[in-house]
Amino acid sequence: MNGSLRQTGDVFQDFARLQHQLNQIFGRSPASHSIRALAQGSFPAVNVGKTPETIEIVAFAPGIDSKSLEVTIDKGLLIIAGQRQSELSGIAKTASVYANERFSGAFRRVISLPDDADANRIEATYRDGILRITIAKSEASKPRRISVH
Repeated sequence: MNGSLRQTGDVFQDFARLQHQLNQIFGRSPASHSIRALAQGSFPAVNVGKTPETIEIVAFAPGIDSKSLEVTIDKGLLIIAGQRQSELSGIAKTASVYANERFSGAFRRVISLPDDADANRIEATYRDGILRITIAKSEASKPRRISVH
């Protein structure tokens, strides 16, 4: 491998670094998404990360009634679904709408979870337009010290 691409063990991180270097070489502005993310405009936008104990998902979904949100987990997939009502529905009959940039309607995002996610220990909270989902890692996947006798 080239000296500027060190071996990290994270293929996606290596691809993101390579993508950044190619953008610099060809004078392109940085991509608005990485190889791990969906194209710009997907709803809701999500950030996915991890700590030593948990997998953290933050979905940015303003203007949604929390009762319309549905979070499910099935076979290693986290599914976020719901409905966002249009603010224009009440005035659409009397006004001519010439720009409508805010997403409204039904949505569904599917996020593939790592193998160490514990589907039995998941918490979700929605506040101020932000859905936070915390999934504990399975105990079997955590490092543990083995005593030598």
